Amino acid sequence: MFCIQSYKPVFLTIVFFLVVFVSFGAAPPPPPPPPPPCWPPPCIPIDGGVSFLIAAGALYGVKKSYDKFKARRNNGQTESSE
Repeated sequence: MFCIQSYKPVFLTIVFFLVVFVSFGAAPPPPPPPPPPCWPPPCIPIDGGVSFLIAAGALYGVKKSYDKFKARRNNGQTESSE
């Protein structure tokens, strides 16, 4: 006949392992690894070169603008003096 007392240790063992495996399965996954410190490898800051280029472009624009102003002023003086 079917006796519960004889299956009780087997039943408890199965329940124990199910609880253990389910608890490990419910744990959150580990966080992703951190990104590398810099990529591509020669970690050169972009700010230094870009700000130099912007400053050089601004100075070049000011010089061109001044040259045009000086050329217009000289053309105006030459025409009025002739």
